[in-house]
Amino acid sequence: MLTKSNMAPRRWQADALVAGGLVAALYGLMHLSSFAPDAYTSTAVDLGVRHLPYFAVRSVLRMLAAYGLSLLFTLTYGYVAAYNRRAERIMLPVLDILQSIPVLSFMPSVVLALVALFPRAPHVGQELASIVLIFTGQAWNMTFSYYYSLKSIPAELREAAAIQQMNGWQRLRTLELPSAAVGLVWNSMMSWAGGWFFLMACEMLTLGNSQFTLPGLGSYMQAAANAGDAKAMTFGLSTLIFVIVLLDQLVWRPIVAWADKFKVELVNSGTPPRSVVLTVLRRSQMIEWLSLHIFMPLDEKLDGLVNAWLGRPKDESPGPVRTTFSYVLTAAAGLAVLLGLWKGITLLAQLPLSVVGDLALAAGASFLRVTAAIVIGLAWTIPVGVAIGSNPRLSAYLQPVTQIAASVPATALFPMVLLVLLPLPFGMNWAAVALLLLGTQWYLLFNVIAGASGIPADLKETGAVFQLTRWEKWRTLILPAIFPQLVTGLVTASGGAWNATIVAEYQPFHGAIHKTIGLGATIADATSAGNFPLLLAATIVLAALVVSINRLVWRRLYRLAESRYSLL
Repeated sequence: MLTKSNMAPRRWQADALVAGGLVAALYGLMHLSSFAPDAYTSTAVDLGVRHLPYFAVRSVLRMLAAYGLSLLFTLTYGYVAAYNRRAERIMLPVLDILQSIPVLSFMPSVVLALVALFPRAPHVGQELASIVLIFTGQAWNMTFSYYYSLKSIPAELREAAAIQQMNGWQRLRTLELPSAAVGLVWNSMMSWAGGWFFLMACEMLTLGNSQFTLPGLGSYMQAAANAGDAKAMTFGLSTLIFVIVLLDQLVWRPIVAWADKFKVELVNSGTPPRSVVLTVLRRSQMIEWLSLHIFMPLDEKLDGLVNAWLGRPKDESPGPVRTTFSYVLTAAAGLAVLLGLWKGITLLAQLPLSVVGDLALAAGASFLRVTAAIVIGLAWTIPVGVAIGSNPRLSAYLQPVTQIAASVPATALFPMVLLVLLPLPFGMNWAAVALLLLGTQWYLLFNVIAGASGIPADLKETGAVFQLTRWEKWRTLILPAIFPQLVTGLVTASGGAWNATIVAEYQPFHGAIHKTIGLGATIADATSAGNFPLLLAATIVLAALVVSINRLVWRRLYRLAESRYSLL
């Protein structure tokens, strides 16, 4: 007998549907991009230092728009995936595959498609494209965090909400958003840093005979690197670091300190995070007056309107009209996917058979670089992270420094790395590994710090009682305790490294293109030449490789961490 549960697609079926939809979507973007002008040149970037404040404001506004879009997507997508089991079977594989696709794989199609939609104002299409592309570097980990937060809300709290007969809006405000606040804030900080990483690529793109450039810090630093202007590179990097530090002090640190009140703890965890800015805002009489006379009345009015509209919880079972409509919509979407998939296969058929061997060699080279970067990162982040996480005094000094350092995008530092490493034998290979390391090591470090700081004090005291040697302490206490967080860091670092291969293996610098063998270089080369069949093939190989590694390696380590090394 079929039930709703077993009528839903299995995991491999869901993956097949998502993969087919992905190929169809990429083909659709490529087809739409064919309507863009054959040659287009944006205004060149002026490397005068006086323009840097204006460029900084433009980039921050671009990042802010992308973050707003990411937050809206997170709250909507994560909510539906958490509460609709049938949709969850498709939505989670979609997220899993989407986060494995590098931004630059579909960037040319997105840019050309949006420029084609605004033929009389191509700069509008460019701006929208840059926002969408930065969004793709921010949204996925925020959505996963929100989804898992909703799934982990204790049953007792859900029962209490049901007893109070709360509607969806009341549950969202009083239970779901507070439960997800801490994780959402920290993942928002990581997402914002991810947006900085791809800023240079999103603000300046060369595609065939067309040059797409937007005014911003990313395009400024890319233009300075292309020109080999060390002075402009230094000023651009200094401005970016200043903006990052300013945002950390004025925005992120106050938000982290504010979100600390949503922690659910049985005992005091120590000194809570503090922010001078938040303290000043809380003591300000003007803010208090605005909150009392404007914000609170507006909030109460909105709350009343939404509650009156929603009313009490109702029967959520779909009626026959709604069910028929969903079937029709699903069938139409399925036909569109099949058509796009067929067109995508036709596009791939244009490639010669020799491309298979080239892609296999490129995949192997990129795999070795990603592995080398992760191994080097583990070698220093484990001891340093344990030292910071185990020593509150050291953590108070070094953790803010590491947070700011992690926010500086590796792509901004890469021109400096190229200056040092290119003259060496196999210099581009070393430079590619260095960029991958710069872009992924912070994921490892922060997770190791979190794991070390979460080791219970009674376990530490037990180790001291048994007078364990340093090696025994690491083998029986520290490494098992940090293992779950370390696996999380490895997953995010691996995904970030594969995405970064496109920038690491193909770099325009000082008037020349420096590249090496790899999937990232293949994708970047196909992007620059407008070779859409090769771009689609390389993107599929990269996505399949990342998803396979996630399924065969990281998920097994996750299960091992949950079954053997969990402290709960």
